[in-house]
Amino acid sequence: MDQAHHVRRLFVFYLLPEFTLIAFASAIEALRLANAALGFDAYRWRLASVDGAEVQASCGLTIRCDSDIATERKQTGHADRPYMVVVCGGLNVDRYPVRSVEAWLRECKQNGVSIAGLCTGAHVIASAQLLANRKCVIHWENIPSFVEQFKNASVQAALFEIDGGIHTCAGGAASFDMMLHIIRNDYGEALAASVCDRAIVDRIRNPDESQRPRFSPQIKQHHPAVRRLIERMQETLTDPLSMDELVSDAGLTRRQVERIFRGEVGSSPARFYMRLRLERTKLLLQQTALPIVDIAIANGFSSASHFSKTYRKFYGCSPHEVRLRSARFPIQSESAQDAEDKTQA
Repeated sequence: MDQAHHVRRLFVFYLLPEFTLIAFASAIEALRLANAALGFDAYRWRLASVDGAEVQASCGLTIRCDSDIATERKQTGHADRPYMVVVCGGLNVDRYPVRSVEAWLRECKQNGVSIAGLCTGAHVIASAQLLANRKCVIHWENIPSFVEQFKNASVQAALFEIDGGIHTCAGGAASFDMMLHIIRNDYGEALAASVCDRAIVDRIRNPDESQRPRFSPQIKQHHPAVRRLIERMQETLTDPLSMDELVSDAGLTRRQVERIFRGEVGSSPARFYMRLRLERTKLLLQQTALPIVDIAIANGFSSASHFSKTYRKFYGCSPHEVRLRSARFPIQSESAQDAEDKTQA
């Protein structure tokens, strides 16, 4: 432990407008509680924004910052540079691209400064061209749009991921888990457990645990065939398989798998599969400007009219209406909408 006492870490938290407070606070609280358990400040931090001004979180609270990007860039090459820069993302991350921030992150990487992204922070890191061929994590709501924009990043549906000195996490409570991993590596299992106790957290979660288990809440342990079937569904949302192909390695007949699935999940496998695919299209409609016909094709629908008809059947509204409600992107006059109108007619 004497040697461990020499570990000191300085973090710079870069706050994007509309950052999610829970992800940011979870990360800092893990460090603060570690300091409290140790009895000294092993971990320090400062907050930065583009111009050093205060930043408003997605919940409306405003946070005062200590530094700006120009100042931080001057520190990058110095001996007292930070251990890690943490990009705190949240809502509408694509609305706030800043070239100087991307350049700063690249300079950090070149100078041995670790980089982390909370929630949608991975979007900024990817824009800085630092996630090519690397495993990374982003909040599950943003995975579809992220994958469409950054095709060379290897996106995982896990709590957090570390690849080549770049940490990314799903945000929310997963920020706490990612910082616990750093604390445990620095000071051992006992300190990490103490931090959990102080935060009234029951355990240290593994990085590869799923962000969003899609299982029935009534049953904690599903039949292996059901688990495997859902995994295959999640893996093939953009290139859907037939039900016979999905159950081919289950070791049971299709009828047996369907009976077990319906009993545990409360839905037929086919309907559950379709719902997963449509959830993905809904996120793309809300978060990207992709034409509706492209979204349909990218999710395995044979045509825009087929997609629109299926979407309306599940959600009671058309894809075009969802795009209108999002009010983030201009409504395109495109063949997909023409096809949808013809379908409804």
